[in-house]
Amino acid sequence: MPSKRTARIGALTVAAVCSTVSAVVLTTPAQADTVHIHDIQGTTRTSPLAGTKVTDVPGIVTGVRTYGSSKGFWFQDPTPDADPATSEGVFVFTSSAPKVAVGDSVTVTGTVSEYVPGGASTGNQSVTEVTKPTVTVVAGGNPVPAATVVDARSVPDDYAPAGDTAAGGSVNALTLQPATYALDYYESLEGMNVQVADTRVVTATDPYTELWVTVKPHEHATRRGGTVYGSYTSQNTGRIQIQSLGATADFPTANVGDKLTGTTAGPLDYNQFGGYTLVANQLGTLQKGGLERETTRKQSRGELAVATYNVENLDPGDGTFAAHASAIVNNLNSPDIVSLEEIQDNNGATDDGTVAADQTVNKLIDAIVAAGGPAYDWRSIDPVNDQDGGEPGGNIRQVFLFNPERVSFTDRAGGDSTTAVGVTKVHGQAQLTASPGRIDPANAAWKSSRKPLAGEFVFRGHTVFVIANHLNSKGGDQGLTAQYQPPARSSEVQRHAQATEVNAFVDEILKTQKNADVIALGDINDFEFSDTAKILEGDGELWSAIKSLPKSQRYTYDYQGNAQVLDQILVSPSIRKDCGLEYDSVHINSEFSDQISDHDPQVLRFRP
Repeated sequence: MPSKRTARIGALTVAAVCSTVSAVVLTTPAQADTVHIHDIQGTTRTSPLAGTKVTDVPGIVTGVRTYGSSKGFWFQDPTPDADPATSEGVFVFTSSAPKVAVGDSVTVTGTVSEYVPGGASTGNQSVTEVTKPTVTVVAGGNPVPAATVVDARSVPDDYAPAGDTAAGGSVNALTLQPATYALDYYESLEGMNVQVADTRVVTATDPYTELWVTVKPHEHATRRGGTVYGSYTSQNTGRIQIQSLGATADFPTANVGDKLTGTTAGPLDYNQFGGYTLVANQLGTLQKGGLERETTRKQSRGELAVATYNVENLDPGDGTFAAHASAIVNNLNSPDIVSLEEIQDNNGATDDGTVAADQTVNKLIDAIVAAGGPAYDWRSIDPVNDQDGGEPGGNIRQVFLFNPERVSFTDRAGGDSTTAVGVTKVHGQAQLTASPGRIDPANAAWKSSRKPLAGEFVFRGHTVFVIANHLNSKGGDQGLTAQYQPPARSSEVQRHAQATEVNAFVDEILKTQKNADVIALGDINDFEFSDTAKILEGDGELWSAIKSLPKSQRYTYDYQGNAQVLDQILVSPSIRKDCGLEYDSVHINSEFSDQISDHDPQVLRFRP
């Protein structure tokens, strides 16, 4: 397998022990009192036999993984018990390439283990495995146990039970209720041969050769084929990840809205990169849905168009400048102001003390001109080296682009990487003490994170305050399929502190000038329904304008089958109420396999 995929898959199910496999012909059948796979799996998420050696466990091989560090195979008992909570399949970790084939009847002797993909600190559920195995092939060419059909009728609408408070919120020891909860249903099939049919793609094929489909086509569907993530209590239970046991070259390159027609079948695994995953040895046929990239309309003469766009670690060595320029000129129709996130310094991830980003920005501006767009001017503040998080050495920061033929920037000296910008009143109007300036950069809320960039713009005689943000990422949060339900979102602590600081700064502007036009925008790294957004909005100081869209259109990012909001443009009351606000989430990246960024840009048009 290619190196990227090998590295990713190698982290999926690697047991903490090594093993060897021996294969000999068995001349006598297994004893009647042999432990069966459903005895190993039990009725909870962890095996009642964990740590125990089991002998001559019988089954039929349903899938073989010969690549990465998680080499092994799945086998399944063709004579299941009557309990729907007990899985009939399990993974055998062999360490080296297993000497079995699909359809082999085998017995396995080994130790029952529970392995947590990614480590216990992730909060992930564990995978029940048989490790240190001795594998005996009884006979080859046997029928594989029929795949369990996973569809809209079989998957419950409720996502997960509440965790046991006595166990810190873990669901591990709870008896599975596969007819009640989706996560329990999937867990009851862990290691078994399953199939889906005629499913719609809800996250495009990624660089790791995986995609997501839904078996519930009407569940929170977008008009473009995705599935909207609209609240913490409204999970999308029909999502399932698809990987392949075959060659990467044979894996479909799909966009959101495409379909995998026919049957996709294979063992159901669990990994740290999305949880329950159908590892296919049979893939459906890709039927393209014809999804096209969106284009927003051009702002009128009297409208100010303000955009935010995360360009994903852009540095001078990237080959995406022309594509980003075309997106800004053609898909966004050359907004008057563009807040860019993740602009790296002049030598990208090289960590040599370079912090200037003029080469990066000017290369983008030149590409925009070459694409037929305006000659943008720009403003930014270089960060202190290696203090703002992101890719080490990259020194990502926010940058304002603006079209000087439409907008002027009010330059006011004094802003630098460590000086806090303030607000004063001049002739009854609010004014920044420095423009551009950074909001309270020494505050602990911004440790190892991007500091907000504030600037004053003038459009047709009206001052507009713009604050460019890139808040703390969601890295470290527990996944939706974690053993802890509801999952912990540890990254919120810093993001809430940051949102508090931004809201306080906006409040200071509005207390100085009640009718000031203020925009806070950028990669907020949190949902429009989140507490982060609520803190930013405060007592009405700001309002997230993406909420002006229907719920089915509220998304800027596609992650693990969930179309969700991470990028936002928030506006002060004067813009919300009096300026003919119009909002557009321009879907050009997140739904496509050939994306140039993982974020969709956002555009706000209004009349100051």
